[in-house]
Amino acid sequence: MSTRKLLLDACFHNNVQYFVFTSSIEVMGPNRRGDPIVDGDEDTVYHDTRKFPYAESKRVAEKFVQQLDGQPLKDGSSLVTCALRSPYIFGEGSPFLLGHLDESIQNNNVFIRLSRKEALVNPIYVGNIASAHIQVAKAMRDPEKVKRIRGKFYYITDDTPHMSYSDLNYELSKELGFGIEPKLPMPLTMFYYYSLLLEIVSFLLRPFARYIPRINTHLVTLVNTPFSFSSRKARRDFGYAPRYKWEEAKELTSQWIAKVAPLRRAYLKNKTL
Repeated sequence: MSTRKLLLDACFHNNVQYFVFTSSIEVMGPNRRGDPIVDGDEDTVYHDTRKFPYAESKRVAEKFVQQLDGQPLKDGSSLVTCALRSPYIFGEGSPFLLGHLDESIQNNNVFIRLSRKEALVNPIYVGNIASAHIQVAKAMRDPEKVKRIRGKFYYITDDTPHMSYSDLNYELSKELGFGIEPKLPMPLTMFYYYSLLLEIVSFLLRPFARYIPRINTHLVTLVNTPFSFSSRKARRDFGYAPRYKWEEAKELTSQWIAKVAPLRRAYLKNKTL
């Protein structure tokens, strides 16, 4: 939140007219019940009362950015804002993918399955979400397109096949010899309450020690809820088009995994000595 405010203050101080906020589909959900969304869009109605910190911070920031659209700048122009809601981002340098890679290496090159195979989502390649920011920034300078864009939010997706989070990890690395566990460590309901128990233990230990569970109820719900969206409105309003096709995105990410996997193996081996 402080970073967002600093950036916006810089816009007003330096007469920067255009501001694109990187938001997240987590602004929408999933909710605690795990109600699914399939091929949702900007008009989809969804009941969500949970207050997960990351999602709430994104929601508040996105609303604030939208409210500042049209505010006057010192040079007499006005601020133009919009928000891009991104799904899970994969690609070279992904800290999440790196963490799962470490776990798989420690598990004999087998990814631990945290999400059901049928919990389909549509992740996006890092190059495509970056390209979307450039495309909308250019469109915001167009006198006609800016009328449709300003103050709005957009879902941004690409042609990555819909699959679960765990299956994405496997798909990106299977040609390098990695595998994946066939099912969750335990039935989903039991998995949820197990993660709740870990949260309770973490809370009780807080006065004495810092214990951060590897999983929590939010994560279990997030990765096991079918949650996918369409970028039709972005294509219509500002001509969004993914720069990278799935096969190229997969190849680039797999090449990165091939480079870092031996380094991670060596690091993890030395760490246990």
